Amino acid sequence: MSVLVYTESENGTFKKAAFEVASYAKAVADQMGTTVTAVAVNANDVSELGKYGVDKVLNISDASLNKFNAKGYASVIEQAAKNESAKIVIVSQSADSKYLAPILSVGLEAGYASNVMETPTSISPFTVKRTAFTNKAFNITTIDTDIKIIGVSNNSFGLVETNANASAELFSPSLPSLGVTVESVDKATDKVTIADAEVVVSAGRGMKGPENWGMIEELATVLGAATACSKPVSDLGWRPHDEHVGQTGKPVATNLYIAIGISGAIQHLAGISASKVKVVINTDPEAPFFKAADYGVVGDAFEVVPQLIEKLKAFKTANA
Repeated sequence: MSVLVYTESENGTFKKAAFEVASYAKAVADQMGTTVTAVAVNANDVSELGKYGVDKVLNISDASLNKFNAKGYASVIEQAAKNESAKIVIVSQSADSKYLAPILSVGLEAGYASNVMETPTSISPFTVKRTAFTNKAFNITTIDTDIKIIGVSNNSFGLVETNANASAELFSPSLPSLGVTVESVDKATDKVTIADAEVVVSAGRGMKGPENWGMIEELATVLGAATACSKPVSDLGWRPHDEHVGQTGKPVATNLYIAIGISGAIQHLAGISASKVKVVINTDPEAPFFKAADYGVVGDAFEVVPQLIEKLKAFKTANA
C-alpha cells in the first residue's frame, strides 16, 4: 500500500515537476511508514527517480501515449493505483495534471486537494494546507475519502535528494477509447518554459516597444530564465500570449521573479504572488509592485538592465 506518484516526462525526459512530486511523495510515505511507487509514461531513464525517494517505478511504454490525453493518462494512473492498492495519489499542478486529476478523482472515487503547499499536518484525519483565492490566502482541507489525491503546488516543496535505488517494473494497462486524438504539438524547444522555470524575467509597457525586448531576452539567457510579460504587452502584440503571466494569464510560482517596467496591477500581482523572491525595476517609486516586492530598484530599465547583465556575466565568468 505504497504512496503512488505520477511523474511527468516530455520526449522521454522527466520534467523538474516530476522530481518535486517524487520528493513530496517520499516525505508523505515517511510520515505513513510506507514506500513510494511512481508511474512513468514513455520515460527513457526511470532510475533517475530513485534519487528523489522512489522505491519502485511502474514503467509504461506505449506509443499511443506519446501525446498527452487526459482521459488516457487518468485511466493509466487509476489502474496503477488499483494495482498497488494505493490510498494516496500525488500529482503536480502542471496544466496536464490539472486536466487529468478531476477525471482520476471520479474514477477512484477519491477526494482531490489542489494547490497543496506542504506535507500533511495530520494523517488521521488527513489534513493539508492549500493556497486559495489566487494565492491571497491559505485553506486547511481535510480529505475523508478512502483514496486521496494531492496536487502539489509548483516550487512549493522543492527537490530533496535521497539517492535511493528505484526498481523498474513494466506495466501494461489497458487503454480506453480516447475519443480525441492529438495529431501534433508545436512548441518552442530552445527556451525555458514558464511552467518549468525557477527564474522568470518579465517586462511590461515600460519597455516602450517590442524592439527593446532584446535586453530582456539577454538577461533571461544569462540567468537561465524564462521570459514573460504583462497583459497589456501581450494585448498589444509585443509578445506572444503564452508569455502573459497574471491572474488572467499563467500563474507562476518561481524561486525568483524579476519584473521590469511593470506597474503591478492587482491581477498581475495575484498571478505571481506565490513566487518566493520578487525583484522590481521601475522608474516610478509609487508603482504598486514595490509594495509586493522583496527588492526594488527605482531606475530606468534601459540603464539598469544592461549594467545588471554586465555584472552577472562578470560574476559567471569569475565563478566558472
